[in-house]
Amino acid sequence: MKTVKTMLAPLLAVCVSVGMAACGTTPEASSDAAADASAPPMSAPGSDRDEHGCIPSAGYTWCAKTAQCERPWELAKAQGLDDGAEAFDAFCGNPEPQGPASGD
Repeated sequence: MKTVKTMLAPLLAVCVSVGMAACGTTPEASSDAAADASAPPMSAPGSDRDEHGCIPSAGYTWCAKTAQCERPWELAKAQGLDDGAEAFDAFCGNPEPQGPASGD
């Protein structure tokens, strides 16, 4: 029995050492760090502005009639309009979006 105890003590010490070393890093953490390093830098929230200065990511779209950036659903509620892009564009007098040019 003494031989088994003598053999188990070093084995147990190695297992504990390896286990403790593995606690510091995980495969997910190291792969996340690599992915973050190769990812393009994120832009600041609200930094996307269109030609009128409206912030599309915040829901703002240009309205020619009011001459300001509007959130379509808020304007629809305030003006009693249908809640949709067509009603917004019709009220604001915005031109219809042009599709890709056809080669015909």
